Amino acid sequence: MDHNRRLPLVYVRGFAGGTGGINKAVDDPFYGFNEGSTHVRVGAHNQPLFHQFESPLLRLLLDEGYELLVKGSQETYLAEHTQIPANTVWVHRFYDRSATTWGGSSQEYGLENAAADLLDLIDRLREKTGAPGVLLVAHSMGGLICRCLLQKVLPDRGRAAADCVAKFFTYGTPHGGITFDLGGGLLERMRDRLGIQGADIFGPRRMYEYLTPQAQTVPGGPPKGWDARRMPEGPGALPLEQVFCLVGTNPTDYDVALGLSAPAVGPHSDGLVQIERAYVPGAQRAFVHRSHSGRYGMVNSEEGYQNLRRFLFGDTRVEASLVDYRLPADDDLVWQAETRLSVRGLPVVMHERLAAHWSPLQLDPPPDGQEVSVPLATTFLNSGLRAETDEPMRFILQLRLISLREQGGFFNLFDHLEQTADFADTLVIDVGTPDAGPEVQGIRATWNSEIEGAIRDHSAAGAPRADEDPAPDRWVAHIRLPATAAPLVGADARIRLVATPWT
Repeated sequence: MDHNRRLPLVYVRGFAGGTGGINKAVDDPFYGFNEGSTHVRVGAHNQPLFHQFESPLLRLLLDEGYELLVKGSQETYLAEHTQIPANTVWVHRFYDRSATTWGGSSQEYGLENAAADLLDLIDRLREKTGAPGVLLVAHSMGGLICRCLLQKVLPDRGRAAADCVAKFFTYGTPHGGITFDLGGGLLERMRDRLGIQGADIFGPRRMYEYLTPQAQTVPGGPPKGWDARRMPEGPGALPLEQVFCLVGTNPTDYDVALGLSAPAVGPHSDGLVQIERAYVPGAQRAFVHRSHSGRYGMVNSEEGYQNLRRFLFGDTRVEASLVDYRLPADDDLVWQAETRLSVRGLPVVMHERLAAHWSPLQLDPPPDGQEVSVPLATTFLNSGLRAETDEPMRFILQLRLISLREQGGFFNLFDHLEQTADFADTLVIDVGTPDAGPEVQGIRATWNSEIEGAIRDHSAAGAPRADEDPAPDRWVAHIRLPATAAPLVGADARIRLVATPWT
């Protein structure tokens, strides 16, 4: 295992609420990142099955050779050692000073203070490991603490975010704040005005304060059109491709607040954070049918961990898009695409966007004469995880095209067949690696409808797809959709695959 590629990893937990929640949080030695699960919803008739996920903390120790260094506390270990290995895991315990269980006087929690303390931890880790930066992994509000660090604390000190952080992964972070389907905005106004238990940090006024550098702040709160989800780009900023947002789409299993949170936020959410507010535009992202937290939560899930592991330590990125499609000339038809992505050898779906999960891709009619491209999925692969070194990395992309007839703002169900796709097929994709033999190098892709027998028995043979991009370290190919899709999206519709090295 190449430990030289490993950087210190810092976990940052989510919102604990008031004093009672904070006191409970600090009782956990690792702020919840050591919690696993035994439930998974893959059984028949929607019945859960036993599946033991050890926790994201333990899995990194087992899978990636990370170390956990504690001597009474991680702070004590840091203080007593001038040098520590880079492949280590750390927990940012920002709530400790706000707990009342230690005796003495506690300090009121402040998000900006938590972000400043995070920078102190990062600076010590960089100094004592010699690492150029750290990996930040955050759940919920923890992602906002990290963004405060990247967007305000560092710029206010004249420092570049890209010099301190290498990659940034968020589980269910409310990048666009938290809003509710109920109340017509009243619940948000009450929260932001009263700040009960500090929950106003999820409203636009406070988010603008802690996400904006002092030099760019304007009086009177966020200007019109300000979007909390957006992270800065340009010199010194952490590149958006180094940011990954895991989006949950299952609100029904979120039982916080006696189960009242999910109906208040709405079905298009993970039970707390609405889908459209859970990602940074331009960043990497995946959708998983998991709730915000709990036994079916995304942090203690196989789906979440596998996306995390491959984003942090993978060596190949593959992007898939639907391009050059044309829709039938019928203004009453609404078109959607559903996608699923699975990687060979894993027991879970890595990414899925389904209408039943309130997350299908909307297909809009392309402008005349213009190329159209709809991103379907991006995945990260790790050649070191193959069963055999001379075999390609395999994943599948399932594509379903669905049409709905809408007239006067209402769906016309006269000719409708619920949950039935107009087109459905699965693209089996094999990605070779440069260090493999010539028979494995390149990328091969075949539609399942063209494969005889089981996919597991399919062997990618023949010459790989021709590389359509002469640029080094970038491989591009287009795969036409099966002929059965031509009446729906035109004969020129293709899947564009772009493979690039990932470090």
